[in-house]
Amino acid sequence: MRVLVLHSHPVEESYGKALYKQTLESLRKAGHEVDGCDLYAEKFDPVLSRDDRLAYHDYPGNTALVKPYVDRLKQAEGLVLVTPVWNFGFPAILKGYFDRVWLPGVSFELVDGKVESRLRHITKLAAVLTYGATPFRAFVAGNPPKRIVKRVLRAQINPLRPVTFLAHYDMNNCTPETRARFLEKVHTSMERF
Repeated sequence: MRVLVLHSHPVEESYGKALYKQTLESLRKAGHEVDGCDLYAEKFDPVLSRDDRLAYHDYPGNTALVKPYVDRLKQAEGLVLVTPVWNFGFPAILKGYFDRVWLPGVSFELVDGKVESRLRHITKLAAVLTYGATPFRAFVAGNPPKRIVKRVLRAQINPLRPVTFLAHYDMNNCTPETRARFLEKVHTSMERF
């Protein structure tokens, strides 16, 4: 299976980068063909420009400015997000990726006023997230990242398939032991992906 792994952490030597590397390694060990997309390393431009917005609904012209990313998404059979959660949301670069790449004609199409997914070729979805907040604080805030992964992205890909959702909460108070346990959990889960 060809798996697109989206990573959005700007620090090269960080726990987030270690999670990304572990995800890539475990998926490859499981026999998957892995496309690692490190948005910061690739200098992805997350800004939906005026030109982007004017061409937004004009498929395939709307893909011109992000064609390599569109091609990678279209080739994916699995999708894994590896990202921190900042202020109960995704980093701007990842949000910008969704705004600029998951376009009409690419991720969905309007047919007789109804949204139809164009991502049914993706059969598996997973997320590896780190939160500064505790599980309780994330719950009280509505946990938007979890809802986006388990509801929005899942609905666009395949609402009937399960989602692998892995989260290390309370990174503000983590220890080497909690980080090691979570890294092992990621390793095991990605080998089963």
